[in-house]
Amino acid sequence: MTGQAGRALALWSARRWAVALAAAGASALAVGVPTDVVPNPLFGRSVPVQWWNYPILALTAVLGGLVIASYAGRRRSPQGGDAARRLGPLGLMSLLAVGCPTCNKLVLVLVGSSGALTVWAPLQPWLGALSVVLLAVATVRRLSGEVVCPAPSGV
Repeated sequence: MTGQAGRALALWSARRWAVALAAAGASALAVGVPTDVVPNPLFGRSVPVQWWNYPILALTAVLGGLVIASYAGRRRSPQGGDAARRLGPLGLMSLLAVGCPTCNKLVLVLVGSSGALTVWAPLQPWLGALSVVLLAVATVRRLSGEVVCPAPSGV
């Protein structure tokens, strides 16, 4: 974290930290359940979960929770909607990164089942890392903006 982002976190109320915790949990479930990284009876996968799926999922959840909580209790700024629209693709990148390579229908259509294992699967850790880096940049920028240009608190 940069100094400004750290200062923003230090100023957060208990309510915002509670929102961050709840949003992180929701993010973890939104990415982890359909990919079966979080074991559940609804989804399965034909390729076992890889060791790196867990840190990608955890970092995505924590960073996503922080960004979501950064909007709690703040009036919407004209630029705020633009940042919110950019977060969806980052979560989708994480979902594609930790998902089963042979369970992704789009990947199967594009490269086939053997390509899913020989082409797509080796790219997944890199996609996950890129997703986390971009989400971290978004988090730091969002939090730094709270210190540099604070928005008034909502009613």
